[in-house]
Amino acid sequence: MVLPASGAPSLADDLALALRLADAADAETMPRFDTVDLEVSRKADRSHVTEADLASERAIRDLIEAERPDDAIFGEEFGETAPAARRWILDPIDGTANYLRGVPAWGTMIALEIDGSIALGVVSMPALGRRWWAADGLGAWTDGDPEPRRIAVSDVASIDDASLSFQSIAQWRDAGRLDALLALQDRVWRDRAYGDVWAYMLLAEGRLEIVGEFDVKEYDVAAAAAIVREAGGRFTSVEGSDSLDTLSALATNGVLHDEVVRALSPESP
Repeated sequence: MVLPASGAPSLADDLALALRLADAADAETMPRFDTVDLEVSRKADRSHVTEADLASERAIRDLIEAERPDDAIFGEEFGETAPAARRWILDPIDGTANYLRGVPAWGTMIALEIDGSIALGVVSMPALGRRWWAADGLGAWTDGDPEPRRIAVSDVASIDDASLSFQSIAQWRDAGRLDALLALQDRVWRDRAYGDVWAYMLLAEGRLEIVGEFDVKEYDVAAAAAIVREAGGRFTSVEGSDSLDTLSALATNGVLHDEVVRALSPESP
C-alpha cells in the first residue's frame, strides 16, 4: 500500500517493509539454490552473477517501487536510481560464490539510508534458516523459537580473548595489510574465515569480536553495519572512518575497536 503524500512512514513501518522485501527475495533465491541448471555468468569485473541474483533484486525493487515510489534504490545488480533523501541499499545475494557452489553461507542484505545515515538493516540467510534485523533505537534481533530474540555483541575486553574473522587472505595481501593481519592473528584467541555477511551476524550475536575485510561496496556492508551498531558494536572502515564507501570494513564488539584499528594501521609495529 502506498503511503499518502502527507505522511512519512515510521521507522517501524520501514522495518516491516524490509522484512517483507526479504521474504520476496527468499522466494526467488531458495528455489534456485543448489540446482544443477542454475544460470551463471560473469560481470565486467569478472565476478559471478546468477539468475537468482537478478531475480532477487528485481523482486525487491518491484516491491519498493510499489510501496515507496519516491525512495531511491541502489543495488549491486541494477545500479542506482535518481538520488533521494531515502535510499534503499541492496545486495540480493551476498556470497554468490557460495550460492553457485551449493554452500549455504550466503544471504540477502537490505538497508535503508535516510539523510545519509543507515537507519535499518535486514539480513536473510534462508539456506541456514536464519534472519537478523535492526533499526535505530529498536534494537537488533534474530529469529527464535517461538519468538524473536534480541541480540548483543560480546563484552570481551582483551584481544587475547577475542575471536577474529578475516574473510580472505588475498584481500589483505592485495591491500598491503597482510603483515598487520598476521600480527593481530598471533594475538587473538582464535581466528577463522567464516566469510561474507555471516561473520558480521556472528559478531552481532556475541560469538566473534573482530571482523575485517577489503574491496567492499556499500551494498556489501550497509545492512550488516546497521545490525552490528544496534547490537552495541562498532562498524567502520579499517582506518576507523564511519563512512561505508571507503572500500574496507571493520566490525568489533566496540570495546576493542580503537585498539584493533591501531593494530591494523600500516604504521603498526
